[in-house]
Amino acid sequence: MSTQTVVDSRPTATPAVSAPAAFRAAVAAEWTKLVSVRSTWWTMLAGLLVMAASAGQLAIYAANANTNDDPADDPGIVAAGSVLIDAVDLTQYAVLALGLLAITTEFTSGTIRTTLQCTPARGRVLLAKAVVTGAVTFVLGLLLGGLGVLVARPVLGEWGSAPIAGTIGDIVAVATYLALVSVLALGLGAALRSAVLTIVVLFATLMIVPLSLQEPDIAVLNRIANAFPGVAGGHFMAGDTDPYPGTVGLLVLAGWAGAALLLGRAALRRRDA
Repeated sequence: MSTQTVVDSRPTATPAVSAPAAFRAAVAAEWTKLVSVRSTWWTMLAGLLVMAASAGQLAIYAANANTNDDPADDPGIVAAGSVLIDAVDLTQYAVLALGLLAITTEFTSGTIRTTLQCTPARGRVLLAKAVVTGAVTFVLGLLLGGLGVLVARPVLGEWGSAPIAGTIGDIVAVATYLALVSVLALGLGAALRSAVLTIVVLFATLMIVPLSLQEPDIAVLNRIANAFPGVAGGHFMAGDTDPYPGTVGLLVLAGWAGAALLLGRAALRRRDA
């Protein structure tokens, strides 16, 4: 008597992966991609060098202004944190590369197809990139802030100060600003898909357009300029109370970063990779 074995050929259902687990996997993948490419480390090195040079130069200017023959331009005692904040104007463009390259290089190389095959949810991909980029840039911002203060304080000499609480607050504010503008760069990069075009738009948005609006010193144009991310971020870092509190500046900057992510998500969903 023969025994016949019946094999069930129906496909076995794949266990569903929870959304939090899928998001953690996406974050881990983005972290691996970011830290495994040389451009990330070169960009960080460039940011450190630009910060050191900018902070040192601005500190020299401040010290020289106090010792020249024109008493009208004497700034007096200058906080190292204020020199650090001024140095961000130039340093941020080295740091922004982290955000825009996190997405634009994938479009250039075609690896975005693999990314979206592994994680089909476009919003999840972009949010994972934002979390990783923002976190890395925040830590880099802390390093840049510490370096800027360490360079500026001895150069200022007797004309400088570095109160502990205020200096730490300035460093954290700088790190927060850089993290948010890097997310802004990421969102624009996802929408524009070109590193060159993205940096041009960022340069115009953060500096050229606001400065052009502020130049005539017309009240209505100044109010418009104050709504741009670079200006709002500057008010936040400086802790200004006019034309609005620094907290409002932070919210305006965060709003720009969030809007850029939504724009990038819409572009990813509308157009094929």
